[in-house]
Order: sequence, then structure tokens, then C-alpha cells
Amino acid sequence: MYSDLFIVIQEAFGVPQLLGCLVVGYLLGSIPFGLLLTKAVGLGDVRKIGSGNIGATNVLRTGRKDIALATLILDGGKGAAAAAIAWHLYGPSAEVLAAIGAFLGHLFPVYLGFRGGKGVATFLGIALAVNFFAGLAACATWLLVAVLTRYSSLAALIATAATPVYAWYFYGHLYMEMAVLLAAIVWLRHRENIQRLVKGEESKIGAKKKD
Repeated sequence: MYSDLFIVIQEAFGVPQLLGCLVVGYLLGSIPFGLLLTKAVGLGDVRKIGSGNIGATNVLRTGRKDIALATLILDGGKGAAAAAIAWHLYGPSAEVLAAIGAFLGHLFPVYLGFRGGKGVATFLGIALAVNFFAGLAACATWLLVAVLTRYSSLAALIATAATPVYAWYFYGHLYMEMAVLLAAIVWLRHRENIQRLVKGEESKIGAKKKD
């Protein structure tokens, strides 16, 4: 018996509109807002500081909280926009495909030689767009863990792991499966962070050294 998500992905290769949502979502997700914003305000290439990541946590190491916040909002917004627009045009299957495309675009952006971020903000933006309450619960989980531990990576790991449960409770099986897939990729992208957390060597939020 095939999963709902597998069926949706299979459908994409036979329905041009669905495949288009996947591709457009990917291109939207590939926009490297962290890099564009830091360069625009004269902070240079964010990939050359800290962890070398283009996400909000590394942008924060520049000392510009406003630019880090803008990066967070825009990285989440591109995931949310891709999902929401696709849903309004073609429904749930398109929404899921556009969301997956945007997420993969952020991780493997065509504009940066397929070397992007870790996808947490985009993940949370997608969760908010798919179901506001599930997304809100995911964001609250991230914020709670981040405040208590000051580890952005740990907050990301716990929040993404909990999101499939929120998605199932608030919305349904298809969205739970999508959340499981995206969360698994987030965990894979954080494997080095996990090793440092275990060793007690992970940098905390606001630290300027490599995380």
C-alpha cells in the first residue's frame, strides 16, 4: 500500500501543473535571502563567517539582529508563499509539492551551486502555511527550547521532530508524511551539530564562533 505522499509525488510526473508547482517552489526556495541581505547592507559574504551557513543563526553572528530577523522572516516566508500560492491554484497536492520544492531549494539552491542552508526557517514557514495551528505549535516549540537552552540547533531538532505529530493532530495524514520527510532531512543536515551537542561543544545563540 503506497503512502499518500508517494502517490502525490508520483502524480507530479503526470500532471504538468503539479510538476510546475514543484519546480517553481524550488526556484523560490533557492533565493538566498541571508546572503543577499548581508551583502546589501555591506556586511560581506555571510558564508565566510561563523558556520558559513546562509541562515538567520549565522547572519546573527554579524551583530545585526535586524538583518538576522529579516532573514528568518524571508526564509520562512518563501516556504509559506510557495505552499499557499500552490494550494490556492491547484489544491493540497500542489501545496505539498511546492512546499517540498521550496524546502529543497533552500537546502540546495541552484543560484549558489547547490550549497545552501539547513532549512529550519523554511520548514517552519511551510508548517505555518499548511496549518496555522500546527505551525504555531512548531514555532512555540522552537522558541521554548531556544530560550531554555540557547542552542538553535537543539531547538530545530526538537521542533522539527514534533511537527509531524502536530501536523497529524491538526490536519491529516498527508501533511504528517510531508513533515516526517522534511524533518528527517533537517536532522541529516544537522548531523555535525548533533555530534557537537553530544560532546558539549555546540555554540549557543549569539556566539560568534563556528557552530
